[in-house]
Amino acid sequence: MKYAKIIDNRKCIGCHACSVACKEENQVPLGVFRTWVKYVEKGKFPNTRRHFQVTRCNQCENPPCVRICPTAAMYQRPDGIVEFDKDQCIGCKACLEACPYDSIYVDPESHTAAKCHFCAHRVDRGLEPACVIVCPERAIIVGDMDDPNSQVSQLLARQQVAVRKSEQGTRPKLFYIEGESAALDPLAAARPESWLWADVGDSSYTPNNGHDRQIQRTGSFVSGFVQTVYDVPHQVPWGWKVSTYLWTKSIGAGAFFVPALFLGFGGQLPSVFATVAAFLALVFVAITTFFLVWDLKRPERFLKIVFRPQKRSWLAIGAFILMGFSALGGLWFLASAAQVVAPQDGLRAAQTVLNFPVALLAIFSAIYSAFLFSQAEGRDLWQSPLLPLNLFLHATIAGTGLLLSVSAAMNTAIPVLMPILAVGLVALLATQLLGDFAVMHSTTNAHQGHHLMTHGHYGRFFWGGTLAQVVGLAFAVIGITFASLPVGALGGIFALAGLLAVEHAWVQAGQLVPNS
Repeated sequence: MKYAKIIDNRKCIGCHACSVACKEENQVPLGVFRTWVKYVEKGKFPNTRRHFQVTRCNQCENPPCVRICPTAAMYQRPDGIVEFDKDQCIGCKACLEACPYDSIYVDPESHTAAKCHFCAHRVDRGLEPACVIVCPERAIIVGDMDDPNSQVSQLLARQQVAVRKSEQGTRPKLFYIEGESAALDPLAAARPESWLWADVGDSSYTPNNGHDRQIQRTGSFVSGFVQTVYDVPHQVPWGWKVSTYLWTKSIGAGAFFVPALFLGFGGQLPSVFATVAAFLALVFVAITTFFLVWDLKRPERFLKIVFRPQKRSWLAIGAFILMGFSALGGLWFLASAAQVVAPQDGLRAAQTVLNFPVALLAIFSAIYSAFLFSQAEGRDLWQSPLLPLNLFLHATIAGTGLLLSVSAAMNTAIPVLMPILAVGLVALLATQLLGDFAVMHSTTNAHQGHHLMTHGHYGRFFWGGTLAQVVGLAFAVIGITFASLPVGALGGIFALAGLLAVEHAWVQAGQLVPNS
């Protein structure tokens, strides 16, 4: 059995009865929607036409929201319906980022994820979903795709149908008969600053000049001839806490693996310096954990990641990586601190044994977010093959920047740090300014996200952060040339500030592009 839904646009009159029925049946709070009707107007007066698109969960056969959920609160039933369990949801909002259709929201009352679930409670009793029975034109048809006698199967066999974003590979089971391409593609129609009956009222980027309006569309539509006149607010689930968590995690991971690798390859560090560096790295890992929990809508359920992990989710995998890193890092710190108090060959040997394992876990802690963001398939800007390398470079630079500050404060010169900072910044700037710009973005969504990061509202963060990194590089080079520790430390501070600004621009711009 494989349930599917068809919207027959030859019959839909845009009456919103399905939206109202859905809200009543599922007690959906005001301000959020499981199903809604989008209006797109096309043409030039007097030859205009309004197209209606009923929008909701696509009940994907390959649902990215299920894979990314860290506690299996979002799951797929044997009959293909993608269901959710609000009692297991921790409110991480990862499923919202994974959905390429903007079909998931956070319930303002339960603070958990929710969406259209095919009225599964009705289907289990042999009833049709509420939206189907209320539609006055019978424009919504549901049934079993595996049953050749069902109306859904017969319509799919004889009618040409369209789906939204087939390139995503989600294999959606929401089909449209005579679906208008300008309505199905969220970037095909201009999005004005106000809707038909209300202000836009969402947190997505509003174009403020002709150039930005131009990139908001695909195809060959002429400006002003096709526009969205009614839709629901577009959500930006992850805010500054996520940007800051990436930054603090980079600092904590880098401040650990840089000295651990240096020692592992035969370098020498003062025990006091190594101990202070390890302590500060653990502090930043603890701050990272704090931001991760703080950003949850249900933070009291955080331990469900530990006791009910979904093994495919990089959010869950990352939590275990951080715990392993913290545990081994804590042992490394204790061995180093003990040597400061009472140097012993046994303690030195224990620390030597831990050098490479703790460095490896620190590196994994730095880069696992690349795989988490790649699971957020609704944000095309984040689907970059350069991301693991970028996050490794971020951690190298951030950790070295912190270590240089510690070195300057303790007046203990560690000659290798400034060259590491300089090389790391050169490599990162190359990937930011050459690699990322040279890579052709595979989708219009990714292209627009990149434009919003570099030219839109967050362009000041991106270019300001990039400038800070250039200044940091200049100070690092000057510090190397004149063997000036304070100048090198100043370069590390500028680099840290630049990393935070660029990461914030990248995280936010990727979410501003609408998916519905």
